[in-house]
Amino acid sequence: MTISISNAILHQIDTNEADELIVNYRSDELPNNAATEALISELHRTYNAKAGKGFGLFLSDSEFKIGLQNLRSNQIGFLQFTSSNAERLKNELSKYPFADTGVLVFAEYQSLATEYLFVAIIPSIQGLQVDTQLDVGATDHLDVDAMTIAARIDLTTFETDPDSNRYISFLKGRVGRKVADFFFDFLQIERGLDVKAQNQVLVQAVEDFIADDQLDKEESLSLRKQVKDYCKGQHSSGEEVVITELSGELPSSESGVSFQQYTEERGYELEPTFPADKATIEKLDKFKGCGGGVTISFDAIILNERIFYDPETDTLTIKGTPPNLRDQLTRRS
Repeated sequence: MTISISNAILHQIDTNEADELIVNYRSDELPNNAATEALISELHRTYNAKAGKGFGLFLSDSEFKIGLQNLRSNQIGFLQFTSSNAERLKNELSKYPFADTGVLVFAEYQSLATEYLFVAIIPSIQGLQVDTQLDVGATDHLDVDAMTIAARIDLTTFETDPDSNRYISFLKGRVGRKVADFFFDFLQIERGLDVKAQNQVLVQAVEDFIADDQLDKEESLSLRKQVKDYCKGQHSSGEEVVITELSGELPSSESGVSFQQYTEERGYELEPTFPADKATIEKLDKFKGCGGGVTISFDAIILNERIFYDPETDTLTIKGTPPNLRDQLTRRS
């Protein structure tokens, strides 16, 4: 993967002796060399691989957006832009009971045909190193894989399609903490495209398409598998679900209506493209659920063959248990 770096800089958010947040500013940009390229490439790769991203857009009066526009029009320099925003981020962080410290990264770069601005707080961990005299010493390393606070602005879309609801993506953060809150306030953005909701609508549209066309069991399973395989393939390759592309791979209904026509005519409100959500797409050919101390998951193909559901009594009957489960049950009984 080749990226082209325009500007990159590191500042550090730390605490002083009074346990107050401070910013240690770098006085100049990172040199555009192999080490910087390796760092930004690793951040780009890791961010792409992170699951559970949200999407958004700037509020109309966002200070970050105004500063970004001034940066892009060369009214301010990259150092000024990042220093002022590092201070703003520190102020937002100070409002919360937790204090995330780490290295603050700003990077303006291009990958393929798209320009990005990447902003993240990268935690550091202490490790050991051996010098040329074979002495052992402590050193700090950037823990890129542990990155949970990050956002990336698609500058190309931001400047060519300002009405888009998804030119900003962000990591949703750790479970149990509203990590995104201070980052939302810092960037002054609002939520845009709901990826999970889009995938849920897609799954429902597929089920309705099957039901309306009265497909038999084999045809239904085949169509669901086609949709799932396509979505998983797009996710694995870092591409998005494209409705026109997906529709072209699926058979039309008996009346000659394509899947895309079906979704448009019945108002499913699917975006032309959106990221695949693996957990939601799994529901196309799997049943799973948990609660009350019970966790159950099985392939849809064995419903009414090995597994039977009685809605009146809310009872599942399983014929033929997995060997490892059967062994555990036998031993316990």
